[in-house]
Amino acid sequence: MHPSPTTAEVFPVYDDLVDRLLVAVHPDDVVRHVLAVCAGYAYSDEATVATMMTRLGLAHNRCVMVREDVDAMFICSTAFVVQSDDGRVVIVCYRGTEPANLINWLTDVDVDPALVRYDLNPARGGQDYRVHAGFYRNVRATRYAVVEILQRALAGKSVLGDDDNVARMEKLFVTGHSLGAAMAALMTVMVRAEDIYAPLAERLAATYTYGQPMLGTPAFAAACERANLDGTAAPLHELLFRYVYADDLVPQLPPRESGAFAHFGREFRADRLDGGIGPGNWTPHPPTTQTGVFGIGEGFSALLTRQVPLLRRYLHSHQSIVDHGPQNYVAALTPPDRRSEFGD
Repeated sequence: MHPSPTTAEVFPVYDDLVDRLLVAVHPDDVVRHVLAVCAGYAYSDEATVATMMTRLGLAHNRCVMVREDVDAMFICSTAFVVQSDDGRVVIVCYRGTEPANLINWLTDVDVDPALVRYDLNPARGGQDYRVHAGFYRNVRATRYAVVEILQRALAGKSVLGDDDNVARMEKLFVTGHSLGAAMAALMTVMVRAEDIYAPLAERLAATYTYGQPMLGTPAFAAACERANLDGTAAPLHELLFRYVYADDLVPQLPPRESGAFAHFGREFRADRLDGGIGPGNWTPHPPTTQTGVFGIGEGFSALLTRQVPLLRRYLHSHQSIVDHGPQNYVAALTPPDRRSEFGD
């Protein structure tokens, strides 16, 4: 009801997004923004994800959702595969913990490490590593379906399963928020560790995660830091970029009482935005370390203290579940010269 730009003047946010994704040098401001939006809207459905990616600049993209639910086994695994119109760029995005989904929460707290054999050091062959059982189970649940779709992209086919021919996939990006971030990072390790996935490893441009919890023991993290992507000279840790907003509690989990866990990859942090208005000042940061069970309580207490001005002013916590929301990451990663996914 008031003068405003037309839709054509507002979108796309990036006119040349496919080309920018193809030539980006990581970490890249555009890539981290686009993937944060994708990760944030992965809590919806494929139509919404496709719409948001269209607004950002992937017009006429193809989007497929893969989902597996087995409540008794604490499996609630959802992945989206987004293919650019020309086929050259593909994004795999994992959905995070759904706030009202009990199985998701049970997955997150199923921290008893699973013993997994990975070939992260060719000189020594496959070795056993301990990783978060819930995260590992969920990424495995949809892995083969996701890889089958990616094989179509590698062959120059539409990911929708039809007979449309497109250009072969040149760049693959993997992303997710929260539980989805953990799954994205584990999928990246699987692509590196299994020779059969070498064609995917060669095209993996980068993995960007937001609010990612720790995946495995310090020994596992150290092995990932040293590993190179199969078929490439790129160190694995230099292609995994973790973003941590303010005092987000989740990157500090699992707690120390659950055993020793550690992060790998390059971490970037930003302070809390004033009034929720971005962008954030993202800077390199040493890997986040574990909190204790009391820190978890403190983190959830922020749900109350942030609502009371007096408490908000005088009670500052270094653990906050409020800071974990995907909307925080999207706002803090939107470049100052770009419209949001809503056109404002």
